[in-house]
Amino acid sequence: MKLLHVDSSVLGPHSVSRQVSAAIVDRLRQANPGTDVTYRDLTTTPLAHLSGSHLAVAQGAPAEAALQGDLALGETVLEEFLAADTVVIGAPMYNFSVPSQLKAWIDRIAVRGKTFSYGPNGPQGLAGDKRVIIAVSRGGFYGANMPTASFEHLETYLRAVFSFIGVTKLEFIPADGVQVGPEHREKAVAGALQAASALNAA
Repeated sequence: MKLLHVDSSVLGPHSVSRQVSAAIVDRLRQANPGTDVTYRDLTTTPLAHLSGSHLAVAQGAPAEAALQGDLALGETVLEEFLAADTVVIGAPMYNFSVPSQLKAWIDRIAVRGKTFSYGPNGPQGLAGDKRVIIAVSRGGFYGANMPTASFEHLETYLRAVFSFIGVTKLEFIPADGVQVGPEHREKAVAGALQAASALNAA
């Protein structure tokens, strides 16, 4: 099995999403000996955000010399995603949505002709053979019955993006309320780690 592990938190060893994503990967590796893991840290090797120059190249324009390295990195992350059977993502909520580093990565994997296409019946996802597991950490509570439910644009966005590119095996392991207080943080992390350890490894 080829596994791609992506982290996007800027908090390094203090990150809850990194802790949980690592536990998910450990669970899958223990259950599937010989798993080939590729790790990408989007904070230590960030991708540039898309610019007009990026879009011009996508339309066939020649690439500027200054853009060559970033375009090569973008091709690398796309190939990592395409090659993976399972993708594990650490995704903390920043200001009600995904970190900008993770958004930049998504912009490089959501590529027409690679992970989706348009046809007479509209868009069609091309990445449906993958399992994607996302470790989510949120400082507060954003459940359906909470007053802040409408502020939640992390899980809803990721569900939309991965559905658009055809992923049907999408799983979330949340740690909520990690900024409410020490007890809430401890309980949230323990619950997420327990869920990771009980994850279906097939």
